[in-house]
Amino acid sequence: MTPRTVCPSCGSGGLRIFHRAAAVPSNSCILLESRRAALAYPRGDITLGGCPECGFVTNTSFVPALTEYSGRYEETQGFSPTFRSFHRELAERLVERFDLRDRDILEIGCGKGEFLLLLCEGGRNRGVGFDPAYRPDRNAPLPGQDVRFVRDFYSERHSGVPADFVCCKMTLEHIPDTAAFLSMVRRTLGDRDATLFLMVPDATRILNECAFEDIYYEHCSYFGPASMARLLRECGFRPLEMGREYDGQYLVAIADTADPGSGDVLALEGEGAGATAAIQGFAERFSRKLSFWRDLLARGDGPTVLWGSGSKGVAFLTTLGLDENEIAGAVDINPHRQGTFMPGTGHRIFAPEDLAGLRPRRVIAMNPVYRDEIAGALADLGLSPQLLTAAEEGRAGA
Repeated sequence: MTPRTVCPSCGSGGLRIFHRAAAVPSNSCILLESRRAALAYPRGDITLGGCPECGFVTNTSFVPALTEYSGRYEETQGFSPTFRSFHRELAERLVERFDLRDRDILEIGCGKGEFLLLLCEGGRNRGVGFDPAYRPDRNAPLPGQDVRFVRDFYSERHSGVPADFVCCKMTLEHIPDTAAFLSMVRRTLGDRDATLFLMVPDATRILNECAFEDIYYEHCSYFGPASMARLLRECGFRPLEMGREYDGQYLVAIADTADPGSGDVLALEGEGAGATAAIQGFAERFSRKLSFWRDLLARGDGPTVLWGSGSKGVAFLTTLGLDENEIAGAVDINPHRQGTFMPGTGHRIFAPEDLAGLRPRRVIAMNPVYRDEIAGALADLGLSPQLLTAAEEGRAGA
């Protein structure tokens, strides 16, 4: 497939390539029952290109047919007390902020359905969620809840679904043709007075921190505030608010269906020039970070495990080219992931209790947000390994 050269967000040409990763697993959250299947899992290339016009970043080598979103796609973070607390608090804030009571809620990319159920529970709302990876055996509506789930991608054929509030959380980054998709969503809303809530990984943080653990195949689209606001306006939405959540990891944008030209320029849009600078310095930071981790893990001073076997863990292992000699495996508190194997590298996924027998010298938390939660779990197991995070660079002692 010929890599794209035109920005799928603003339509400008001349994308500037600044990062490549060859033959990475094309899915990082798929449950695989054997090491053999994990090692043989399909692969694709990552070729990140930045748009000099709007600051959007895209994988120019992305092939949609290589990705799979099905019942065996296990993406939920809902087994973490830290994440559950954040999820519930966010839902409560949105219900209050937008007076979501007795309203119609549409969620595009609802995953296992946890957030839509929270929104509907908090305001006695009606809800419809779309996601081919939804599992009815995991999060079914409670008796009396007017919520249903559709195991399909959202498209124009679903334009009859009523919506006062549209939630598209941690989904837009999976969509290669961002402008075409968001324009379709706007068309399905027609002349309704609706609010749109978007949440995506913040590309500004990923680029500035060189968070290569957040660069993986399913994520083909990366937004900063400026590129997000421009896309919303060009697709017929009026941006209202923009901010960051979850210790700055997520970019949040709120818009409505009013005239796009009637709104103000948002404060965070001024960060556009910073995104360009972050792209220019990415290669140097990437090289430095790889050297740090490879030097640390080459010491062979005892078992090291990852905590977090999902997308970040797969990206961390494949980017560094680590095998079971450097990393013994990965821990995950999600029971559905335990006992399976990570795509691409074949590392086994352990339950936390398994560490009692392994007694690791070092644990690397894939997401620093969970550091305190992980430290508590290790202490409960009577373990005191060195605890690092994937964000570490040059701060780890021997």
